[in-house]
Amino acid sequence: MAGVFSPGRAKIDAKTLRTDRWWLQPTITVAVLVSFIIYATFRAFEAKYYFAEPLISPFYSPCLSTDCVDGSSLIGQPFGHVVLFGLAISPALFILIFPLGFRMTCYYYRKAYYRSFWQSPPACAVAEPHKSYSGETKFPLIIQNSHRWFFYAGLVFNVLLTVDAVLAFRDGEGHWGHMSIGTVVLLLNATFLWLYSLSCHTCRHTVGGRLRNFSKHPFRYKAWTWVSKLNEKHQNFAWISLLWVAFTDFFVRLVATGAVTNVYFF
Repeated sequence: MAGVFSPGRAKIDAKTLRTDRWWLQPTITVAVLVSFIIYATFRAFEAKYYFAEPLISPFYSPCLSTDCVDGSSLIGQPFGHVVLFGLAISPALFILIFPLGFRMTCYYYRKAYYRSFWQSPPACAVAEPHKSYSGETKFPLIIQNSHRWFFYAGLVFNVLLTVDAVLAFRDGEGHWGHMSIGTVVLLLNATFLWLYSLSCHTCRHTVGGRLRNFSKHPFRYKAWTWVSKLNEKHQNFAWISLLWVAFTDFFVRLVATGAVTNVYFF
């Protein structure tokens, strides 16, 4: 046995001696993540209401399937109409694996869902129910080691979503020089995703890692200090970007269905 159950530890029957509401944070985490998963799954399989010129949902961008609606494909349509088990594959499923993989393997999110879903541990000074610990050395947790590669893929998607935000400075007929509520929504979405990505622990290591000293690398040192400062707010950016990407998709859906009008400022 390991952890609080090891022979050398004090024998305390109570799960914890804490008297505060330590369970509140993991409960909220479960509620938010489950809600996001349900909504994102619904939208990924809905396969419609994701494009309203010039706005496109981040769940479907870049739209890479021939099933994509006209005007929604930014970099082409390399995938044809794919049917699996009698069901057509939604265009969203070709791309969501990458942002999903980036967040699932993220150091902060691992801490969040290890504590909330697996209670490993649920909070500081609270005993976890597991009697052994194998780390991230076995399947499926060994996949966590691919975080760096999902980080690189995430940067590519950030660039594409930034392009989507720039393209939103057009009106419904494609004329440039206009700005709408949708433009602001997409701009904020791209901004929050960049802040989440650049504050990532892997980004910090990529920028300043594998150096014997910083004195010979002043630019990388400056970049490392800047990323380190962002890293202090990584948890905040993780939640803000997650909620805003869902809101962005929801807003685009409302516009695409005609439920709301994408009001233009000019």
